[in-house]
Amino acid sequence: MSESGRLNRSAAIASISAATLLLGVKGYAAWATGSTAMLGSLADTVLDLVASVATLVGVWIAASPPDDKHRFGHGKAEAIAALFQIVLISISALGIAARAVEQFFAGGRVAAAGEGIGVSIVAIVVTFALLAWQRHVIRRTGSLAITTDNVHYQSDLLLNLAVIAALALDQYAGLTGADPVFGLAIAGWLGWSAWGASKDVLDQLMDHEWPVEKKQRFLAVLARHPDITNVHDLRTRTSGMRDFVQFHVWVDPDMTVREAHRVMDEIELRLQAEFPDVEILIHPDPAGHVGEAGSAGQDLLPAAT
Repeated sequence: MSESGRLNRSAAIASISAATLLLGVKGYAAWATGSTAMLGSLADTVLDLVASVATLVGVWIAASPPDDKHRFGHGKAEAIAALFQIVLISISALGIAARAVEQFFAGGRVAAAGEGIGVSIVAIVVTFALLAWQRHVIRRTGSLAITTDNVHYQSDLLLNLAVIAALALDQYAGLTGADPVFGLAIAGWLGWSAWGASKDVLDQLMDHEWPVEKKQRFLAVLARHPDITNVHDLRTRTSGMRDFVQFHVWVDPDMTVREAHRVMDEIELRLQAEFPDVEILIHPDPAGHVGEAGSAGQDLLPAAT
């Protein structure tokens, strides 16, 4: 397994460990306080655990090498795991919102606020430690599944702060509606987080093109090769931790097959030096070649400097 695969797996295992610990302490706090906000936090942790297991399965499969049935690898398993997380987050948000509305009209009060606040502080410390490790892994691997998990745990920090505020205001300040209001706010935050995370997941599943800035850096490397005068039909996509690129280039029409092959190898080596996780497919065309559509394609190379 690659170093990226090992890092992603370690982040997923750390997430499962943190969720398991928090599930125990929050379960006790929800029982002791009767707080909707704490119940929402507990429900979120249950889904954290399920989602973290899905993340581990996703990154485990994504790290598997290509095989006869998956020649492009298994990278999209990460996006599927991330999509599963988003569905769980959305369901959690709806359940918490319904419970908050019910408690608001019922006028219930919380109890044992001190215990609930203490548990939330423990949860914040554990979450900070997990987020730090996840950010380290994301910088090294760019994993979509770990990134989605990280976004969710970032929301957990606000969620735990909201629980502390709800318990304090309800029991110590006498604001009976504080707990359900904060519970509803937590539900809204979870829904917003799920919506934001869904864009990157859907982009990868739908083979969305690279960002413009990344394409420009890629083309700038191509432009430095003296035998390339035109690049067209550039296509890019991302699958898990790997990128895929294919494009056509113009070369001297009088080149031999051996010379053209040498040029293609040189181009690949230059590109892979700056884009190490990219799988490249190059189609050489004789300079001036016009495609079937009657156009040679747009010259994508940046102007020489």
